[in-house]
Amino acid sequence: MIEFALKLWKLARPYKGRFILGIITGALSGLMETLVLVTAAFVVATAFTHSGASDTPDISRHLPKALQGIFSALQDALSHYAATSHVGLFLLVSLIPIAMTARGIVNYLNNYLMNWVAIRAVCDLRTRLFDHLQSQPLGYLSKLSTPELTSRINDALVLQNMIAVWSVTVIREPVNAITLLFAAIHISWRLALVSVVVLLVCGIPISIFNKKVRHAGAHSQVESAAMFSVMHESFTGNRIVKAYNLEKVMSDRFVRVLRGYTSHYMRIVRATESPGPIIEIIGAIGVAVLLVYLVDSGTSFERASIFIVALLSTYKPIKAIVRVQSQLHQARAATGRLFDMLATPNAMPDPANPVPLTAEGAEIEFDNVTFGYDKRVVLKNFNLRVKPGQVIALVGSTGGGKTTVTNLLLRFYDPTSGAIRIGGIDIRKVSLHNLRDQIAIVTQDVILFNESIANNIAYGRPGASQADIEAAAKAAYAHDFILEKGYNFGVGERGSNLSGGQKQRLAIARAVVKKAPILILDEATSSLDNQSERIVQKALDELMVGRTTFCVAHRLSTVRNADLIVAIEHGQIMEMGRHDELLERGGVYHKLYSLSLATGDGKLHAPPPKPAVATALVVEPKPALT
Repeated sequence: MIEFALKLWKLARPYKGRFILGIITGALSGLMETLVLVTAAFVVATAFTHSGASDTPDISRHLPKALQGIFSALQDALSHYAATSHVGLFLLVSLIPIAMTARGIVNYLNNYLMNWVAIRAVCDLRTRLFDHLQSQPLGYLSKLSTPELTSRINDALVLQNMIAVWSVTVIREPVNAITLLFAAIHISWRLALVSVVVLLVCGIPISIFNKKVRHAGAHSQVESAAMFSVMHESFTGNRIVKAYNLEKVMSDRFVRVLRGYTSHYMRIVRATESPGPIIEIIGAIGVAVLLVYLVDSGTSFERASIFIVALLSTYKPIKAIVRVQSQLHQARAATGRLFDMLATPNAMPDPANPVPLTAEGAEIEFDNVTFGYDKRVVLKNFNLRVKPGQVIALVGSTGGGKTTVTNLLLRFYDPTSGAIRIGGIDIRKVSLHNLRDQIAIVTQDVILFNESIANNIAYGRPGASQADIEAAAKAAYAHDFILEKGYNFGVGERGSNLSGGQKQRLAIARAVVKKAPILILDEATSSLDNQSERIVQKALDELMVGRTTFCVAHRLSTVRNADLIVAIEHGQIMEMGRHDELLERGGVYHKLYSLSLATGDGKLHAPPPKPAVATALVVEPKPALT
């Protein structure tokens, strides 16, 4: 628990000025609770001193001897003034609202300062976590679902509550309890000691319940992440859900997960709320026994009343401390994976002293590159040399390793062995930002952000002017359809408000505005209809001019016109050459080309699998990175 508290302190440390001020106001707030009670007792005792009442309590007797004389003189002066003047009486009783107003101001400052620190500390934590996840390689992120990643960032809200509420309670309530216990000790230290022993006995069930809170809190966060996952799958796959009438199936999944979450949440509630009644019951029994003792011992009504009131008043802050301790255990369990995620080292860090890279006019070399993923070899002894400005077509059957080549060039992953060099420089010696700043990519699955058309194009080069954006749109043959909608038109989630061809042209415009010397086209037109494909292909042909381009399983006309065709099968280069050369060899490329002519769609296709000869159906798994 100390380790967790230190983590909270590290989060709040950048704002230590306000945090320390919040601690001071918290301590004052705890003192003010007792001060209000003392002020009320003082006003009542002073007001009735000269009223003729014979049973007026003498509060000064319960103060330290050093203060008794001062307090008695002050009480006599105020009581005389109040007895001889209505103004004096008014001023005397006004001490009560003044004390309560002071308590309210201090409480406000305490809560405001702690919440101010909490929200900023949690925003810093969320930013750190987001940046940390953004910097992780694809291999790490691919193992985690989007809802799980989102859930981890949302877990930071628990810490916000801890810093704001816990810090307020853990400072204010102990001070309040200590001052009240001090009053009880001053009246009878023996009875106060017995009361403390009773409170320590209450700590046994509290410790048991805290363990339950910690376990239930961890399971609750798992169920919460599962709930987000079901929601994400249902909403993003709503077309399939509706087409296959899966609404009831998804609803049943959601209800099952929700029941698990509810069950663990109620365990937390039971474990959090149970200590309160236990403390009250044990405390009430203790007070009853003490009352019997006070009566039998002949203690005066005045002393007995003050002792009982002081003792009973301590139960409220103690209950608050117990409650926040349970919440602290819950927060510790809920945020455990968040801190574990932050502690995960980056498997692909930038070099300590990065070498500057200029890719324009530079040769690209794959030097005996081997790469494996999940203990499966995807590329093996891959050697390729690409001259500046060349168009390289990577062809082969699905799962052969074509996309892996481009992923390694972008340094989404690092080779298991071998090296990739641009202009003779190993890309592992270059900063990731510098490397990727010189590579543009257009993929089959276009990723557009839920913003305007102009912003989506400008993501290619943040800070691009409106003139640059429009010029890129014209180069991508997108300007005409954009004018119908407007450059400020929202594209929707993943470009849902646009057609497939329109999304592809925006992706091309984004690549154009980047002005990168290296271009990757990863099956950029494979899912388009013929009319859209002709428009997009024309834009791509213009985009490739003057750039070193890698085309993955692209349109037949582009492959045929490529400077170098590389046929890849099972992670190895089977043959390389130009279109006519490879056709003459009658190898892998000849088979792909013949099949494309047979289908008549102008695209390269892998040969169909051989029919099974056995009665069993054998399905070979697809390689992970293609």
